[in-house]
Amino acid sequence: MTSEPPERRAEPAHPPETRASDAEREQVAERLREAVAEGRLDMAEFDERLGLAYGARTHGELVPLVRDLPQPGTARAGGVVASTAAEPPAAGRWAERVGGPATSRGGFGFLGGFGRKGNWTVGRRFNATVFMGGGEIDLREARFEAPLTVIRCVAVMGGVQVTVGPDLDVEVRGFGFMGGFGAVPDRDDVADVAPDPDSPKVIVTGFALMGGVGVERKLRKQERRRLKEARKRERLAAGQESYEERMARQEERREERRARHDDIREERRARQEERRRGHPGGKEL
Repeated sequence: MTSEPPERRAEPAHPPETRASDAEREQVAERLREAVAEGRLDMAEFDERLGLAYGARTHGELVPLVRDLPQPGTARAGGVVASTAAEPPAAGRWAERVGGPATSRGGFGFLGGFGRKGNWTVGRRFNATVFMGGGEIDLREARFEAPLTVIRCVAVMGGVQVTVGPDLDVEVRGFGFMGGFGAVPDRDDVADVAPDPDSPKVIVTGFALMGGVGVERKLRKQERRRLKEARKRERLAAGQESYEERMARQEERREERRARHDDIREERRARQEERRRGHPGGKEL
């Protein structure tokens, strides 16, 4: 009878004292971003762990930061581990705007600014950082690398403006210290427009220190132009209708005046006829 060999424990890929590389720090940072996007970490925990990750010198300092997080590319549901990420594909007209390689994954402004607008593809993780400067992120005509996009904005004595369409699903999670971080009140032309349930989801997070980050809903230029033309046609139609009504009222008043004038002429002729009949020298014809 042979005895089974003792169970072998898996050795870690690197000893804890091994120096960490920049790529390994970035892998941990990406897992932390995934966790905050899924709601596993709040912003305070995320900022604390992210700072420790970028400041870590060894693997022993990196491992505890993600020990309580699921492995990348897995999703847990009822204790069963799925092998694919839980990102539903976009549907409807949004399907044409989701997918493809990102053309930009970040922007940086130091005593200056940056802009991302027009036809571009935003990465699933976009980091915007400004220091005494400004940044503009316009998603109204942009494509999306994935159905879920996390935009992390850090504004120190500066500002970042995020502009989205009225039908895009957007969630704002950031905070401001001696500054502002939040959504700008909707304009009148988008106040009653609800986000499309098939649209990608965008999470705007981060913080503002003596600065501001604003998320504003606006129509695209083409949509705003079409809306303006439609309102112009409505005003013209309303003006044409009121003009026709005024003309009809004027015609009625003219008819009433003609009828009164005819009555007056008839009364005058009747009085003249009575006077001729009652005059001594008058003759009946």
